Amino acid sequence: MTVLLVEEAPEDLDGLRASLRGVRGEDVELEHAGELSDALQRLSEGGVDAVLLDLTLPDSQGMVTFERMYAFAPDIPIVVLTALDDEEVAVATVQGGAQDYLVRDEVTPAEVVRALRYAMERHRLLSALRTLSLLDDLTGLYNRRGFAELAVHYLKLGRRSGRGGTIFVLDLDRFKTINDTLGHHVGDRALLRVAEILRSVFRRSDLLARLQGDEFAVLALGSTEDGAEGLEARIREEIQEFNAQRREAYRLSASIGMVPFMDEDGRQIDQLITRAREAVQDEKRRRAPVA
Repeated sequence: MTVLLVEEAPEDLDGLRASLRGVRGEDVELEHAGELSDALQRLSEGGVDAVLLDLTLPDSQGMVTFERMYAFAPDIPIVVLTALDDEEVAVATVQGGAQDYLVRDEVTPAEVVRALRYAMERHRLLSALRTLSLLDDLTGLYNRRGFAELAVHYLKLGRRSGRGGTIFVLDLDRFKTINDTLGHHVGDRALLRVAEILRSVFRRSDLLARLQGDEFAVLALGSTEDGAEGLEARIREEIQEFNAQRREAYRLSASIGMVPFMDEDGRQIDQLITRAREAVQDEKRRRAPVA
């Protein structure tokens, strides 16, 4: 396993690395980052299986260190390894998503490796269970619950990294007519096609969801107002291209609402979704003859 040790100045990094490699039955590659910003950059490159995190770093202190790390990399198990022997902090970090809390002077290298192995297994199991309940069965996008849970972390990340973003809500026009006249199996194909369009337009790092019925949502971090308008235009171009191919007995049409948010914006995800839905309804009213 590749483990990222996030600690300002390990007393004996080479010794710890050698000790971890020497634990029988385990092959541990230890990398080091001295600041949280360096750690986040390394995580963005991929290939890290787990994180050993000290809570006291030059650019971040205390619980916020864990919170920032977890918000940036919720898919990587984090084990806190610190000199801070504080039961209240330990409970708070584990409740917040850490897989374990280790006090440096109380553990051996073998115990650290064992904690990492267990953390990875627990994280893998929990991720599998969460995935089953957070994904939409038809499209494979996140469902309402998945979007609501993950969007909270995305918004925190956007605010802490100084980036804003945009919430998109897309609602299919005349979807009930497709279902009633052509059958639900054709309606399902229309929903699948919309999901494909969203995947082709947005980045893998953006949060895509089918909220309900024919309503979809996307949270895109870092998109400027001009960039958001460009993304909306691409969605409409993809829909027009699909209709031009005439492969189905229906034509896709969608109403789209966008709500930008800044990093200092204190609004919650449900408020942003409500505003985006209002924008969708405004567009439907403007296009009433075809809606």
